[in-house]
Amino acid sequence: MKNSKIKLFLTLAISLNWFTVGCGIFGTTDGTVENGDTTAPQPPVSQQQGGLRLGSLFPTTGDLASIGQNMPVAARLAVDTINACGGVNGEPVTLINEDDQTDPAAGSAAMTKLTEVDQVHGVVGSFASSVSTAALDVAVRNEVMMVSPGSTSPVFTERAENGEFNGFWARTAPPDTYQAQALAALARQRGFNNVSTVVINNDYGVGFERQFNESFTDLGGTVINQDRPVRYDPRATTLDSEAAGAFGNNPDAVAAILYAETGSLLLQSAFQQGLTDGVTILLTDGVYSEDFTQQVGTRADGTSIIAGALGTVPGADGDALDDLRTLWSQSVGTELTAFVPHTWDATVLLMLAAEAAGQNSGEGIKNNIREVAGGDGIEVTDPCEAMELIRNGETINYQGASGNVDIDENGDVVGVYDVWQVNPDGSLEVVDKIEPIID
Repeated sequence: MKNSKIKLFLTLAISLNWFTVGCGIFGTTDGTVENGDTTAPQPPVSQQQGGLRLGSLFPTTGDLASIGQNMPVAARLAVDTINACGGVNGEPVTLINEDDQTDPAAGSAAMTKLTEVDQVHGVVGSFASSVSTAALDVAVRNEVMMVSPGSTSPVFTERAENGEFNGFWARTAPPDTYQAQALAALARQRGFNNVSTVVINNDYGVGFERQFNESFTDLGGTVINQDRPVRYDPRATTLDSEAAGAFGNNPDAVAAILYAETGSLLLQSAFQQGLTDGVTILLTDGVYSEDFTQQVGTRADGTSIIAGALGTVPGADGDALDDLRTLWSQSVGTELTAFVPHTWDATVLLMLAAEAAGQNSGEGIKNNIREVAGGDGIEVTDPCEAMELIRNGETINYQGASGNVDIDENGDVVGVYDVWQVNPDGSLEVVDKIEPIID
């Protein structure tokens, strides 16, 4: 970051917190509260202290855990960064983490706790669109602002257009309306004419399928199974028939919109049935993890079953991303992973909006989040510099690590996508960028 004093504080203070994360034990000195604490039960956070209270709701277990593990870490890093430069509205920010287990029922229950017991003012999360769908109704009912870094279903845009969220919803990852267009454009760019699809049967998968089919067809391609879509049950334990349905009609490529655990079973089955030879697998952000390629497995010669597969994932670019990558490396000691920039930005925006409102409330955050995220204000990438400008009465336009995060009236942003491929050893490599083709 630009402020060397902040760097010094974070190097000394945050490092004391990070070493416990892998053990599931969390403890802080800044009022931050996390699940997994092994100390005696504490009263609700709302009874412990004032100040801005944020929740995080992410899949640290379940089907999306391989991607979700770093999201609460990114949220904490953002909170620690802002607390190091004065907090929000003159007080430290409190963060309460909850595991949604990649399960809508668990996510709804966790959101109920965050809003009605902990009385948070804003929540960053969730990742799975199905979980956010369940949790969002609770957030809106309690007038709590919810900002997701990864729930990309187009359903949220449609519901926002219908006025169902009353403005208490936004996301820093672009909706699959755009990613599906980008994947379709990638498929046509690579010369695929006849493609099949297979998707997880939830808001994420079905919404993506619908937009991909439309976009690929508009670009001159043919979706072979458009009239007989293959959609698999998220609770399935065997997926042989679904694999045969997607891969068994001689496609050039299969657009597979999956989650990691169940998706790996489907691709294993397609390989074991001898259906993957000569077929390129097209993947998305839901499986952008080397854990996923390891789950899918290897051939007899040790190479990945899905070597050569291509995928898209919301990308990030610019100076703010470079700053975050440096801070992440110093504080966490690992490489930046997918959706960490989007989680960082979502958390930062909640805090900037509360500062701009001059009050710690969901209503205040809702009324100011678009103003700090875009518009004609001073462009600023450093969160602490942004906070100082707001305190001095300036209007800002926060430029995030995930992009410019200009949130529209439906809570959406438009992004550029990284194109990634699976290497023979199962590692992932970003090989290109592609933009959605927007009418």
